[in-house]
Amino acid sequence: MSAKVFIDGSVGTTGLQIKTRLEGRGDIELLSLPEETRKNAGARGEMLNSADVAILCLPDEAAREAVSLIENSSVRVIDASSAHRVSSGWVYGFPELDGEQAGKISGASRVSNVGCYAVASISMLGPLVSAEIIPANHPVSLNAVSGYSGGGKKMIASFEDSASPEYTDVPYFAYGLSLEHKHVPEIEAHSGLRTRPLFMPAVGRFAQGMMAQLPLQLSSLPGAPTPGDVHAALESHYSGKRFVTVAPMGETSAMTQLRPDILNGTNELRLHVFANEKAGHAVVVAVLDNLGKGASGSAVQNLNIMLGIDEETGL
Repeated sequence: MSAKVFIDGSVGTTGLQIKTRLEGRGDIELLSLPEETRKNAGARGEMLNSADVAILCLPDEAAREAVSLIENSSVRVIDASSAHRVSSGWVYGFPELDGEQAGKISGASRVSNVGCYAVASISMLGPLVSAEIIPANHPVSLNAVSGYSGGGKKMIASFEDSASPEYTDVPYFAYGLSLEHKHVPEIEAHSGLRTRPLFMPAVGRFAQGMMAQLPLQLSSLPGAPTPGDVHAALESHYSGKRFVTVAPMGETSAMTQLRPDILNGTNELRLHVFANEKAGHAVVVAVLDNLGKGASGSAVQNLNIMLGIDEETGL
């Protein structure tokens, strides 16, 4: 029997990509609302309560409202907004977080899908904090750049629609300059850190793709670990994982550039450890599609795990 799935917010960027990944699957029955009723609370509530799994691709407040409309206790939810990523009672939707997370997702009724910047950051920090290479109270800095699709319809229009009042032709800009980006609490909560990380995001003139950087002054860390120690901790953590991989040190050391869009269209997340051993410097870099492993791909992976099917299905 196919599972009934309702995507609430299927016309947005993330919702559309989830829908594309699920269409044509024989194990999924996609429920939908006519255009004229998709914003009607009564119609939405009826559809939400008739689904086996509801996937919320909505602004935070609308996602909270959608959850409040669900009265059927058998309905399971994947929330792709940031409304519940640090909320009690919600399981964080990063299956590779540790050895137990996929099992928690499998049995969960409420799963908060990852934030794109957050999953990139947590994928680097989590294993290093767990291995005690980075102390939980260590001051951590993160820098990242994303394609503009991660900013939603308004930002997409500002890059693509020359008739939009927000249109810009700049090639790149930093933002979140108050250092209060909404993904920071999520990074802190799920990386094992006990000290708020310093995070600086940026956007480039490309639609999809993401790259996050974790610079490490190795001499400032306990025991002065080597780049090889950093790499080994990451490799050990992700050994056998399908969607998160660690590039060999030799491959990384031979690189002269790294693009943020090389994994577009996939659910992959790739980690690199760049090093200057003589200087005691290392930079861990995570590359992913911000709409893949950073959003819709992760949602489909979590859905597969919740339904008890191969997590690679449709990915």
